Amino acid sequence: MSRLLPPLLIVAFNIYTLVDCARSDETQIRNLPKWAWILIIILTLTFGSIAYWIAGRPKGPRLGGPKPKRRILPPDDDPDFLGRL
Repeated sequence: MSRLLPPLLIVAFNIYTLVDCARSDETQIRNLPKWAWILIIILTLTFGSIAYWIAGRPKGPRLGGPKPKRRILPPDDDPDFLGRL
């Protein structure tokens, strides 16, 4: 059992990192596009996962938290709407 634990932990870490990258907003991921990070994580396994956590993972609030709500402007306060009149 003790011989199986390290490989299982590595596989779990890689899967968690892949899911984290796939669920992250593409505009928040740093240094490379989202598709490139997913490809690196899949092809290089543990090294790609570690690189994503160091250089690519978004900083700040994570998924599942409250998203900032956009303020809805009435038409008479919206400069874009007034500019099109």
